[in-house]
Amino acid sequence: MNSLPEVAPAFVEMAHRIVWCGVATVDAQGRPRSRILHPIWQWDGQQLVGWIGTSPTPTKRAHLHASPFISCNYWSPTHDTCVAECRASWAFDDETRTMVWNLFAHAPQPVGYDPAIVPGWGAPTSPTFAVLHLEPWRLRVFPGSVLLGQGGRVLVWQEQASSS
Repeated sequence: MNSLPEVAPAFVEMAHRIVWCGVATVDAQGRPRSRILHPIWQWDGQQLVGWIGTSPTPTKRAHLHASPFISCNYWSPTHDTCVAECRASWAFDDETRTMVWNLFAHAPQPVGYDPAIVPGWGAPTSPTFAVLHLEPWRLRVFPGSVLLGQGGRVLVWQEQASSS
């Protein structure tokens, strides 16, 4: 097992290079559903958090109500993969939605984009724009070079279970 300061920067680099990921949730019966989303990650040297600007659909709301956990799985044609298993929570307050909107709008490409291009959003306070806050409890970074026998290292970090 690796340390978070070792894994988080490698995860952010790969995730921001790949950009789009498959995000899986489960419903109240434990059945999975996947969709493609575009998270942005912030690493401050101690804590990693992710943000997703998305539409708060009834399915997403119901799934996160049933289980507040998601899996974000990135893959590239070179077989680079990275995964973040996360606690997810909705942030509907205007301050957070505006912060995340601006985070995407001012981030460098390819992870940065203008959220106003998404039909129906228009502004960070639109009722069709919501934010998911992601707190990873497990990360894995798996360079395709490892899979192809060309060297490299698989990095894995997992949050320690509390003793209480």
